[in-house]
Amino acid sequence: MDLRDAEPTDAEGIRAVARESLLASYSPDLSEDVIDTAVKSWYADDEVGSNLEDPQAVWTVAVDGDDVVAVVQSYLVEADETVGQIDWLHVAPDSRGGGLGRQLLKRVETELMDRGASRLEGKVLTVNEGGARFYENAGYDAGETRQVEIADEEFTERAFVKSASESTEEFTPVEERSGPDGQTLYVAYDESQRARKAPFYVTYTDEERTERYGYLCGNCESLATAMDSMERIECNECGNQSKSARWDAAYL
Repeated sequence: MDLRDAEPTDAEGIRAVARESLLASYSPDLSEDVIDTAVKSWYADDEVGSNLEDPQAVWTVAVDGDDVVAVVQSYLVEADETVGQIDWLHVAPDSRGGGLGRQLLKRVETELMDRGASRLEGKVLTVNEGGARFYENAGYDAGETRQVEIADEEFTERAFVKSASESTEEFTPVEERSGPDGQTLYVAYDESQRARKAPFYVTYTDEERTERYGYLCGNCESLATAMDSMERIECNECGNQSKSARWDAAYL
């Protein structure tokens, strides 16, 4: 996996990733027609090229082989202070669950700060609860909302803000959190199981990852998960469910 500055020749890959990401994160709140219209408008070849020529633009892609699998687009905006504005962060559904989104966020935060940003601001439509948790887990505070228009339809967007001085930690794939009865658990964001709503992350009782505890639901962040005889994981809180790890004999 290679993280690098986006190039005009990445436009086709960026369009594909943006579409897949928007469908996974916003459907059915945004219809497929709305998403297709938005993607064609925002990520046309000339639009991407024009954005990348903007000296205030910071676009980063993650590339696996020859394929773009994630993109983050941000800009430096001069207001009362220099703001690093992160408009969209798209990760292809098949590439989610291993911390790639956090790595991209950390890289773009660093570049924005190096170029003078004193405040960072991410934007997420309020219907995307997972996107809100992503920014909150990265240390951002929920800010103001505003109405935005996408393909002639109106949606509510929330800003998530963080002072640049708070963005000094390197990304770590292991996060400490409190479990049932105050037990300390460790979530391994680089060990995940794909599921319908969001990945399940493996949790451990020790930072060295020698004793497995269970799973954290990436959709609602509940630790109340269970695994059936087919190794299918299900969240008892939101119903998020992974696919079985092996064939169910009942269907053979």
